Amino acid sequence: MRENGHDEWRRHMALRVGVIGGGQLARMMIAPAVELGLDLRVLAEDEGMSAQLAATAVGDYRDLEVVRAFVKDVDVVTFDHEHVPQAVLRALVDEGVAVHPGPDALQFAQDKLVMRARLAELGVPQPDWAGVRDTSELQAFLDDHEGRGVVKTPRGGYDGKGVRVVRAAAEAQDWFDQLPEGEALLVEELVAFVRELAQQVARRPSGEIVAYPVVETVQRDGVCAEVIAPAPAAAERLAQVAEGIGRSIAEGLGVTGMLAVELFETDDERILVNELAMRPHNSGHWSQDGAVTGQFEQHLRAVADLPLGDTSPRAAWSVMVNILGGPAAGTLGERFAGAMTEHPSAKIHTYGKAPRPGRKVGHVNVSGDDLDDAVYVARAAAAHFLD
Repeated sequence: MRENGHDEWRRHMALRVGVIGGGQLARMMIAPAVELGLDLRVLAEDEGMSAQLAATAVGDYRDLEVVRAFVKDVDVVTFDHEHVPQAVLRALVDEGVAVHPGPDALQFAQDKLVMRARLAELGVPQPDWAGVRDTSELQAFLDDHEGRGVVKTPRGGYDGKGVRVVRAAAEAQDWFDQLPEGEALLVEELVAFVRELAQQVARRPSGEIVAYPVVETVQRDGVCAEVIAPAPAAAERLAQVAEGIGRSIAEGLGVTGMLAVELFETDDERILVNELAMRPHNSGHWSQDGAVTGQFEQHLRAVADLPLGDTSPRAAWSVMVNILGGPAAGTLGERFAGAMTEHPSAKIHTYGKAPRPGRKVGHVNVSGDDLDDAVYVARAAAAHFLD
């Protein structure tokens, strides 16, 4: 059948990808979108956010009418974060909007109790856990787990927020006091782990899945500080188990786009799932410069249902070091020349954010054949942006 003029025009238009959220993850999708010939559009929460270069709208992502107005001009919707309410997401799907990942998947990244229950159904290895509604239920769990546990708010926590190690139920009394009626906190066993790992996979709507190498993550004060790819001393069995967990979760939850699975490697050689993120993730920033296909390009390929890219590392080792806080005085931009002069192999990425203690304002990637050298250069380059 012959195309009419409108079909001809549509066929030659760039696919319009709408990103809800204007943070650094949306910012880092801009360059690969240009390279892939995609039209990236961002709904930012405020003016002047990290992804302002692609911000075509500013407004509250919790307001259905604001989101409806934004999605009128896009072909597929994805996210910089997982905080868009379920009611908004389901309304979009009901109206025929392509949402990736969709609400049925995102619910497991939005509510940790829902996630734990579903992972249990899938048979995925995870810490012992329970939903607790008062201090007596929490104390019973602690008594069964050597008097210690990790209490989490099921929704909204990130980078160590909403997480508390307790040794007595009374230590969570303030959180119980704030709980809406009928809701619960999540408590998990305090896992004796030797290190933290992360497994990333990407899945497109048609079902194709690819996996990245499992990486080691180093946390400081609940925030990811460094990532080493691939994880050092990762035996073939460990890598296979981690990849299998990532693939089974992506398929079992129906994830589309990037999925990051945060893992514990325990002192008794178990691999347990800690948390999930259904978007590009800090643990995958190394891949921007260290893999054939970086996670931001891969996420766009996946949500647009394009063939997925090669995830192979470009070098034996890649190291990512976060720039946390930034300089006490002046701007990040003033520090670039010194870092670039002394460390020309370092790839520096900043987020357009004002420095603030503890804030993620950028990261440095370094790849090479010698791990110790890569770690040294990445740390030294990042240090140029700190006081």
